Amino acid sequence: MNKVFPFSAIVGQEDMKLSLQMAAVDASIGGVLVLGDRGTGKTTAMRALAALLPLIAVVDGCRFACDPAASDKWCDDCQLRSQATQLTSSERSTPVVDLPLGASEDRVVGALDLEKALTAGIKAFEPGLLAAANRGFLYIDEVNLLEDHLVDLLLDVAVSGINVVERDGLSIRHAARFLLVGSGNPEEGELRPQLLDRFGLSVEVSTPQDIDQRMAIVRLRDQFESDPQAFIKRFSNDDAQISQQIVKARKLLPNVDVPDEALRTISELCVALGTDGLRGELTLLRACRAYAALNNERKVTAVQIQRVAAMSLRHRLRRDPLDDSGTSVRVERAMDAVGLATA
Repeated sequence: MNKVFPFSAIVGQEDMKLSLQMAAVDASIGGVLVLGDRGTGKTTAMRALAALLPLIAVVDGCRFACDPAASDKWCDDCQLRSQATQLTSSERSTPVVDLPLGASEDRVVGALDLEKALTAGIKAFEPGLLAAANRGFLYIDEVNLLEDHLVDLLLDVAVSGINVVERDGLSIRHAARFLLVGSGNPEEGELRPQLLDRFGLSVEVSTPQDIDQRMAIVRLRDQFESDPQAFIKRFSNDDAQISQQIVKARKLLPNVDVPDEALRTISELCVALGTDGLRGELTLLRACRAYAALNNERKVTAVQIQRVAAMSLRHRLRRDPLDDSGTSVRVERAMDAVGLATA
């Protein structure tokens, strides 16, 4: 079993860590897009956070990890079995699934099980990566290089939360709700606007230039690789605190109030930035609420808006040929314009 680098041992990259925690608190925020240099801990952070999340309950024998508490969303197989017997459940860790750039459409959505078809003459469905990622994380490295036909598939599933497969005489529908995490280097290609818009949060990471920080990162990684078990034990208490913080935030989330004053500020900020539609406002509102819950606060204020505005809105800005400043700078200027201090 592969050992996972502790989340609490990751040095720096505070925006990336915070965005992943907020998305884990409220999945409706949407996915997380992490853009920047290679070797900056993008994959490490995602896998480390998934390891901290509480176990999920699943229906025993279900290929799609159906939630035993949500019978109205069970797959066809669970619905059919429940009519004949009482289904049992068990717990498992939150799934983390990699989607390779060269994956075929059948590998992603699922297809006819050829082995059963050839040996037994039975038409059976072989679940794909979307089924494996249900109720967990779907991670795409170099997401900006993903083939267009796979992008279209992800967009359809991201909207509905349902994967529909109709081919080879099969007609299958199953839940496919996952936290989409993408990483990439912008210099190697841009994301299609439709997919970019589906990511709730976007953060930028860069190679640290501070010598002491670089030394700390290298030393910690070397210690982990030398003795993973001892290293994980060393940070177990810190990781446990983060895990408890996420669990408490999930419970507090429905009780976090968003006053009209805060919502007005959010709307004014989106208008000042010229974001299209209302998805930016909804995402910013949810991110503020999740951030407040993580800090055990029951009301959204200007503090939360200031902290998460850039990661919620920077990837939703229209290109301005007359303004070559970075998107984060434009968000900061807009916050100043609506009366939010950026200091």
